[in-house]
Amino acid sequence: MPNLFPRRPALLIWTAALLALAATPRLAADLAWSPATGWKLEEGSLSGLTGAQGRGALDMMNKARQAEESGRISAAIKAYGKAADKYKGSVFAPEALYREGRLLEGRKQFYKAFMAFQSVLRLYPNTKRFNEVIGEQYRIASALLDGVHNRIFGGLLPGIANRTKGIEYFEVILLNAPYSDYAPLALMDIARGYQREKSHEEAIDALDRLVNTYPQSVLAPVAYLRLGDLHASLSEGPKYDQASTKEAMTYYEDYMILYPGDSNIAIAATGVDRMKTTLAQSKIYIGDFYFYKRQNYRAARVFYNEAITSYPESGPASVAKKRLAEVDAKMARSAVGARNPPSRHWFWPF
Repeated sequence: MPNLFPRRPALLIWTAALLALAATPRLAADLAWSPATGWKLEEGSLSGLTGAQGRGALDMMNKARQAEESGRISAAIKAYGKAADKYKGSVFAPEALYREGRLLEGRKQFYKAFMAFQSVLRLYPNTKRFNEVIGEQYRIASALLDGVHNRIFGGLLPGIANRTKGIEYFEVILLNAPYSDYAPLALMDIARGYQREKSHEEAIDALDRLVNTYPQSVLAPVAYLRLGDLHASLSEGPKYDQASTKEAMTYYEDYMILYPGDSNIAIAATGVDRMKTTLAQSKIYIGDFYFYKRQNYRAARVFYNEAITSYPESGPASVAKKRLAEVDAKMARSAVGARNPPSRHWFWPF
């Protein structure tokens, strides 16, 4: 299978960042908001700050939230960013980064929003918002893959659509949460993105990772069918190499074995029929070459018999049986001719 990562150097940066997670401080505090009281720590929680620092952090967070609530989004984003930077390592920082990411996402500044969410996961991996953050990242990647434009200049102007960035973000999500429900979804979307780009080998790789890494996922049956369809689309017909035909047939048959009660079983059966017919027809073409072009009757018989064996009840099998009868007749005439060579007459000149 092709290795995707060398083609995406940015992913190596994400990987290196994630390796730092083990060394980051862990916080076990909860921060809650209410319009009446503003931000406050829940009972029994520690902020990671003391005295004046704690009061200063609360004041900055409250100002940021007030700006957010009043619709002054740029001011709120700036204030949350300052709070996350100034009070790094405290309970306020991950919440500030999360709020900043949500606001950026709301303005369709997807690249900056994704980075804000990634900072939450990189610096505060045990945040209570872990699943929410992964969900937001998934929504951003999906939007980009679907062609939504990232906006620039404070969200005022649309940039250029970048579907490849969506694929890259899905790969990051896989690194962030390989055991979450989002992981098989991300692989399915990666495959969808590559199919859109006509990059069939990369799409096959993503689906193959899905069925092998997440065989219990509800998406696994769909992935098997798509793998069959993708390989089938690479088959150029009976006159060409049949490697893709055989791969498609394998995935369709695996699907039928693994998910016999699935609602799409008839689709897989149709796929098997098409692939077996193509494979049988390919044997006839080879047999015809030896029969008609080379008069190599023994070789022709081998391939006609393989056509019958490949799919006994198919149309190509019926054609192969007729060809075999022709071959047998030719071989019989050749044998008779070999036993009874034409007589030679010698004429003497007297």
